[in-house]
Amino acid sequence: MSRNDPRARDRIIGAKLRSIRTDRAEISLERAAEMAGWAPSRLSRTERGLRQVTTDEVATLLTAWRIPVREREEMLADIQAGSSSGWWDRSLPGVPSYTGALASYEADAMELVDVSIAAIPGLLHTYETAMAIMRADGVPQEDLETRWMVRLRRQQILGNLEYAAYITESAIRTPYGGPKALKDQLEHLLGAQDRALGVRVIPAHQTGVLLLHSWLWMAFPNTKPVVHVELASGAFFLHDDDVALYTKTLDRLDKLALSRGDSRKLISELMKEL
Repeated sequence: MSRNDPRARDRIIGAKLRSIRTDRAEISLERAAEMAGWAPSRLSRTERGLRQVTTDEVATLLTAWRIPVREREEMLADIQAGSSSGWWDRSLPGVPSYTGALASYEADAMELVDVSIAAIPGLLHTYETAMAIMRADGVPQEDLETRWMVRLRRQQILGNLEYAAYITESAIRTPYGGPKALKDQLEHLLGAQDRALGVRVIPAHQTGVLLLHSWLWMAFPNTKPVVHVELASGAFFLHDDDVALYTKTLDRLDKLALSRGDSRKLISELMKEL
């Protein structure tokens, strides 16, 4: 993860700062920036969670806005308590830098929803499926095991938050790694349902929702959702107004996708064919 990449905690801190500025200090963004000796654009990006913010910067803002000492100390203590580094803060050879940013967002999320078109989402991969998909994606042989270990670490958050996955029927029928690997992967999906993870299948040939790419929708306490999109050229995060269309699409997918029970039946029938 790049040292300057914003993390989920930066969005949470930014939302708190915006609330303090508007509700507690009751000052405009331009005036608040002037009081702190900041450019308005810097404060705007900070409040929107688009840049990393340090404890010293938060202290500067709260002091400039004349927030009482006790309130300042309480917020700074909360920030310091939640600012400990995770494994994602360390750069790993052969692992894209954006993976660390994604893991930090996932670690702070309270809800994740995967929408997967061409392949089963990584948070639900078995070893053989992950290896086959990474090879198909052109990942060098020497990086496969490291990337798998990173994926396995990310999977550890499941069970600690609300998770759901909408997976196309085409994706669950694509035999990455061969028929045996696919059967094991499908059994893993059924096990995910048994652990109360919401796995639902998007029917083949449906025309109700146009899906152009896969994405991960992430919700957090006290701040707006974020969407992660991974493409062949790299990955990026969508914020604020750019997330609205994806949130609406999830509502439509909820009506379109097979129920959990019907999804389970379809996956079980497919396993019998293998």
